[in-house]
Amino acid sequence: MITLEQVEKLRDKANVSYEEARAALEETNGDILEAIIKLEKQNRIKAPEGGGYFSTKKSQQYREDNIAGKKVKEESKIDQGTSFGELIGKLIRWCGRIINKGNRNHLNVIKDGENIMTIPITVLVLFLFIMFWVVIPIMVVGLFFGYRYVFSGPDLGKENVNRALDSVADAAENLKKEVKGEKYNGEDSDN
Repeated sequence: MITLEQVEKLRDKANVSYEEARAALEETNGDILEAIIKLEKQNRIKAPEGGGYFSTKKSQQYREDNIAGKKVKEESKIDQGTSFGELIGKLIRWCGRIINKGNRNHLNVIKDGENIMTIPITVLVLFLFIMFWVVIPIMVVGLFFGYRYVFSGPDLGKENVNRALDSVADAAENLKKEVKGEKYNGEDSDN
């Protein structure tokens, strides 16, 4: 099937009408060079001076430029990074690593030196996202009832993290003792 683009190319090169270009292309099954040669033999176009041949250098250069353009586009895709699907894959792998770390590390709830409960960090974070205004007050109230919180695991079982949690628990314990001291003595501490 002959396309309008092929007819336009032949018209530009041979300076013939649309009808002549289309007829020549139909007779040569869409081959532009053969159509030019056929038109030349029919004396519809003038043969080039100096030996009588046509060069397809422009057509070949056009094809080479297109091929080079495709290669540049492919290379730029590589240079620009990754596709959307690859980015989604990276995001899913990153989430998997985070969830894995959260499952390896735990929050231990301790009272009187005895481990009452162990919660994976993943579950704790999930509860914090879903019920933040319930979880935080429960944990704070737990400090006043003598509960302590300790992180354990390969990533969170660090001294400085647990030391900070101990200092918060100690502050809650001191506040509790001050309040109890006022109640037991029946006096205000201001007198």
